[in-house]
Amino acid sequence: MSFFGKNIRKIRNVKNMSQQAFADLFELKRGTLGAYEEGRSEPKIETIILIANYFSISIDAILTTELTVNQLLKFKENIPLDNHIQIKEKFAEIPCITEKNSKDYIDNFDKQNFITELPSLSLPINTDKNFRAYTVMNLEMTNHDQGLYPKDIVIAEFVPKEVYKKLNNGNIVLALINNQLILRRLYIAKNKLILRADHKNIEDLSFKLNEVKELWKVRYVFYKRTPEVQAISTGVEEKLNFLEQEFLKLKNKI
Repeated sequence: MSFFGKNIRKIRNVKNMSQQAFADLFELKRGTLGAYEEGRSEPKIETIILIANYFSISIDAILTTELTVNQLLKFKENIPLDNHIQIKEKFAEIPCITEKNSKDYIDNFDKQNFITELPSLSLPINTDKNFRAYTVMNLEMTNHDQGLYPKDIVIAEFVPKEVYKKLNNGNIVLALINNQLILRRLYIAKNKLILRADHKNIEDLSFKLNEVKELWKVRYVFYKRTPEVQAISTGVEEKLNFLEQEFLKLKNKI
C-alpha cells in the first residue's frame, strides 16, 4: 500500500482545506477522496499525476515516502492555490437525506461507505458532533400557516440511546423506526416514545424505546420560503383585534 492517502491528508491540513474543497479541485467525489485518505482505495495513475504536478511534488515522493509537514511547507511558495479555494475555517460536512435517497438511507443507515457518498451540506457548525440534514417531505409539522413545509431542510444532531430519556418533551426529532423516517415532536412516557405531529388532524405514533434505530434532535432549520418577519407580531395583533370585536358584540347585546 502506498503513502498517497496519508500524504494528501497532510497536504489538506497544511493548506487548511476541507475534503470537499480538495475533492472539487480535482473533480473527485468527497467519498472517493475519503477512501483514498483512509487507505480503502487506491487512485488511478492519472489522478496521482494530476495531484503531484499541481503541488509540485514528485510522483515517487507522494507514493513511497510519508512526507513530513516541514517537507510540505517547503512547497508552500510553489502551490498555486486560488484564494477562493483556501479555507481558513473548517466547516462541518453534513450528509443530507432527501426524498430520492431516503429509502436507501433506511436500508444502509449503518454503513459508513453509504453515508460518505450521500450529498452533503457544508456549514460553520461544531465539527466534533455528528449531524444529519433532512429534507421535509410532508405537512405533518405544519400548524395553519406556521411550521415546516416540504423542501424545508432541518439539521439534526445525533442522540445516543442512553440520552433518550433525558430529552425534553416537545423537542423536534428525526427518528428511524421500523423502516420509517419520522419527523415529529418527541414525548417520553416510561419506556415508550411518542411522536406527535404539529398538524392537528394527524394521530400520535407510539413505539418502544428499543425499536428506535437512530434518533436525531433538530438544531437548525433552513426554510425554502422566505419567512415573514412580522408574522408573529401580526398574528398577535389579529387575535387582539378579533377579541376586541367579540367584546364589542357582547357589549351591544347587553
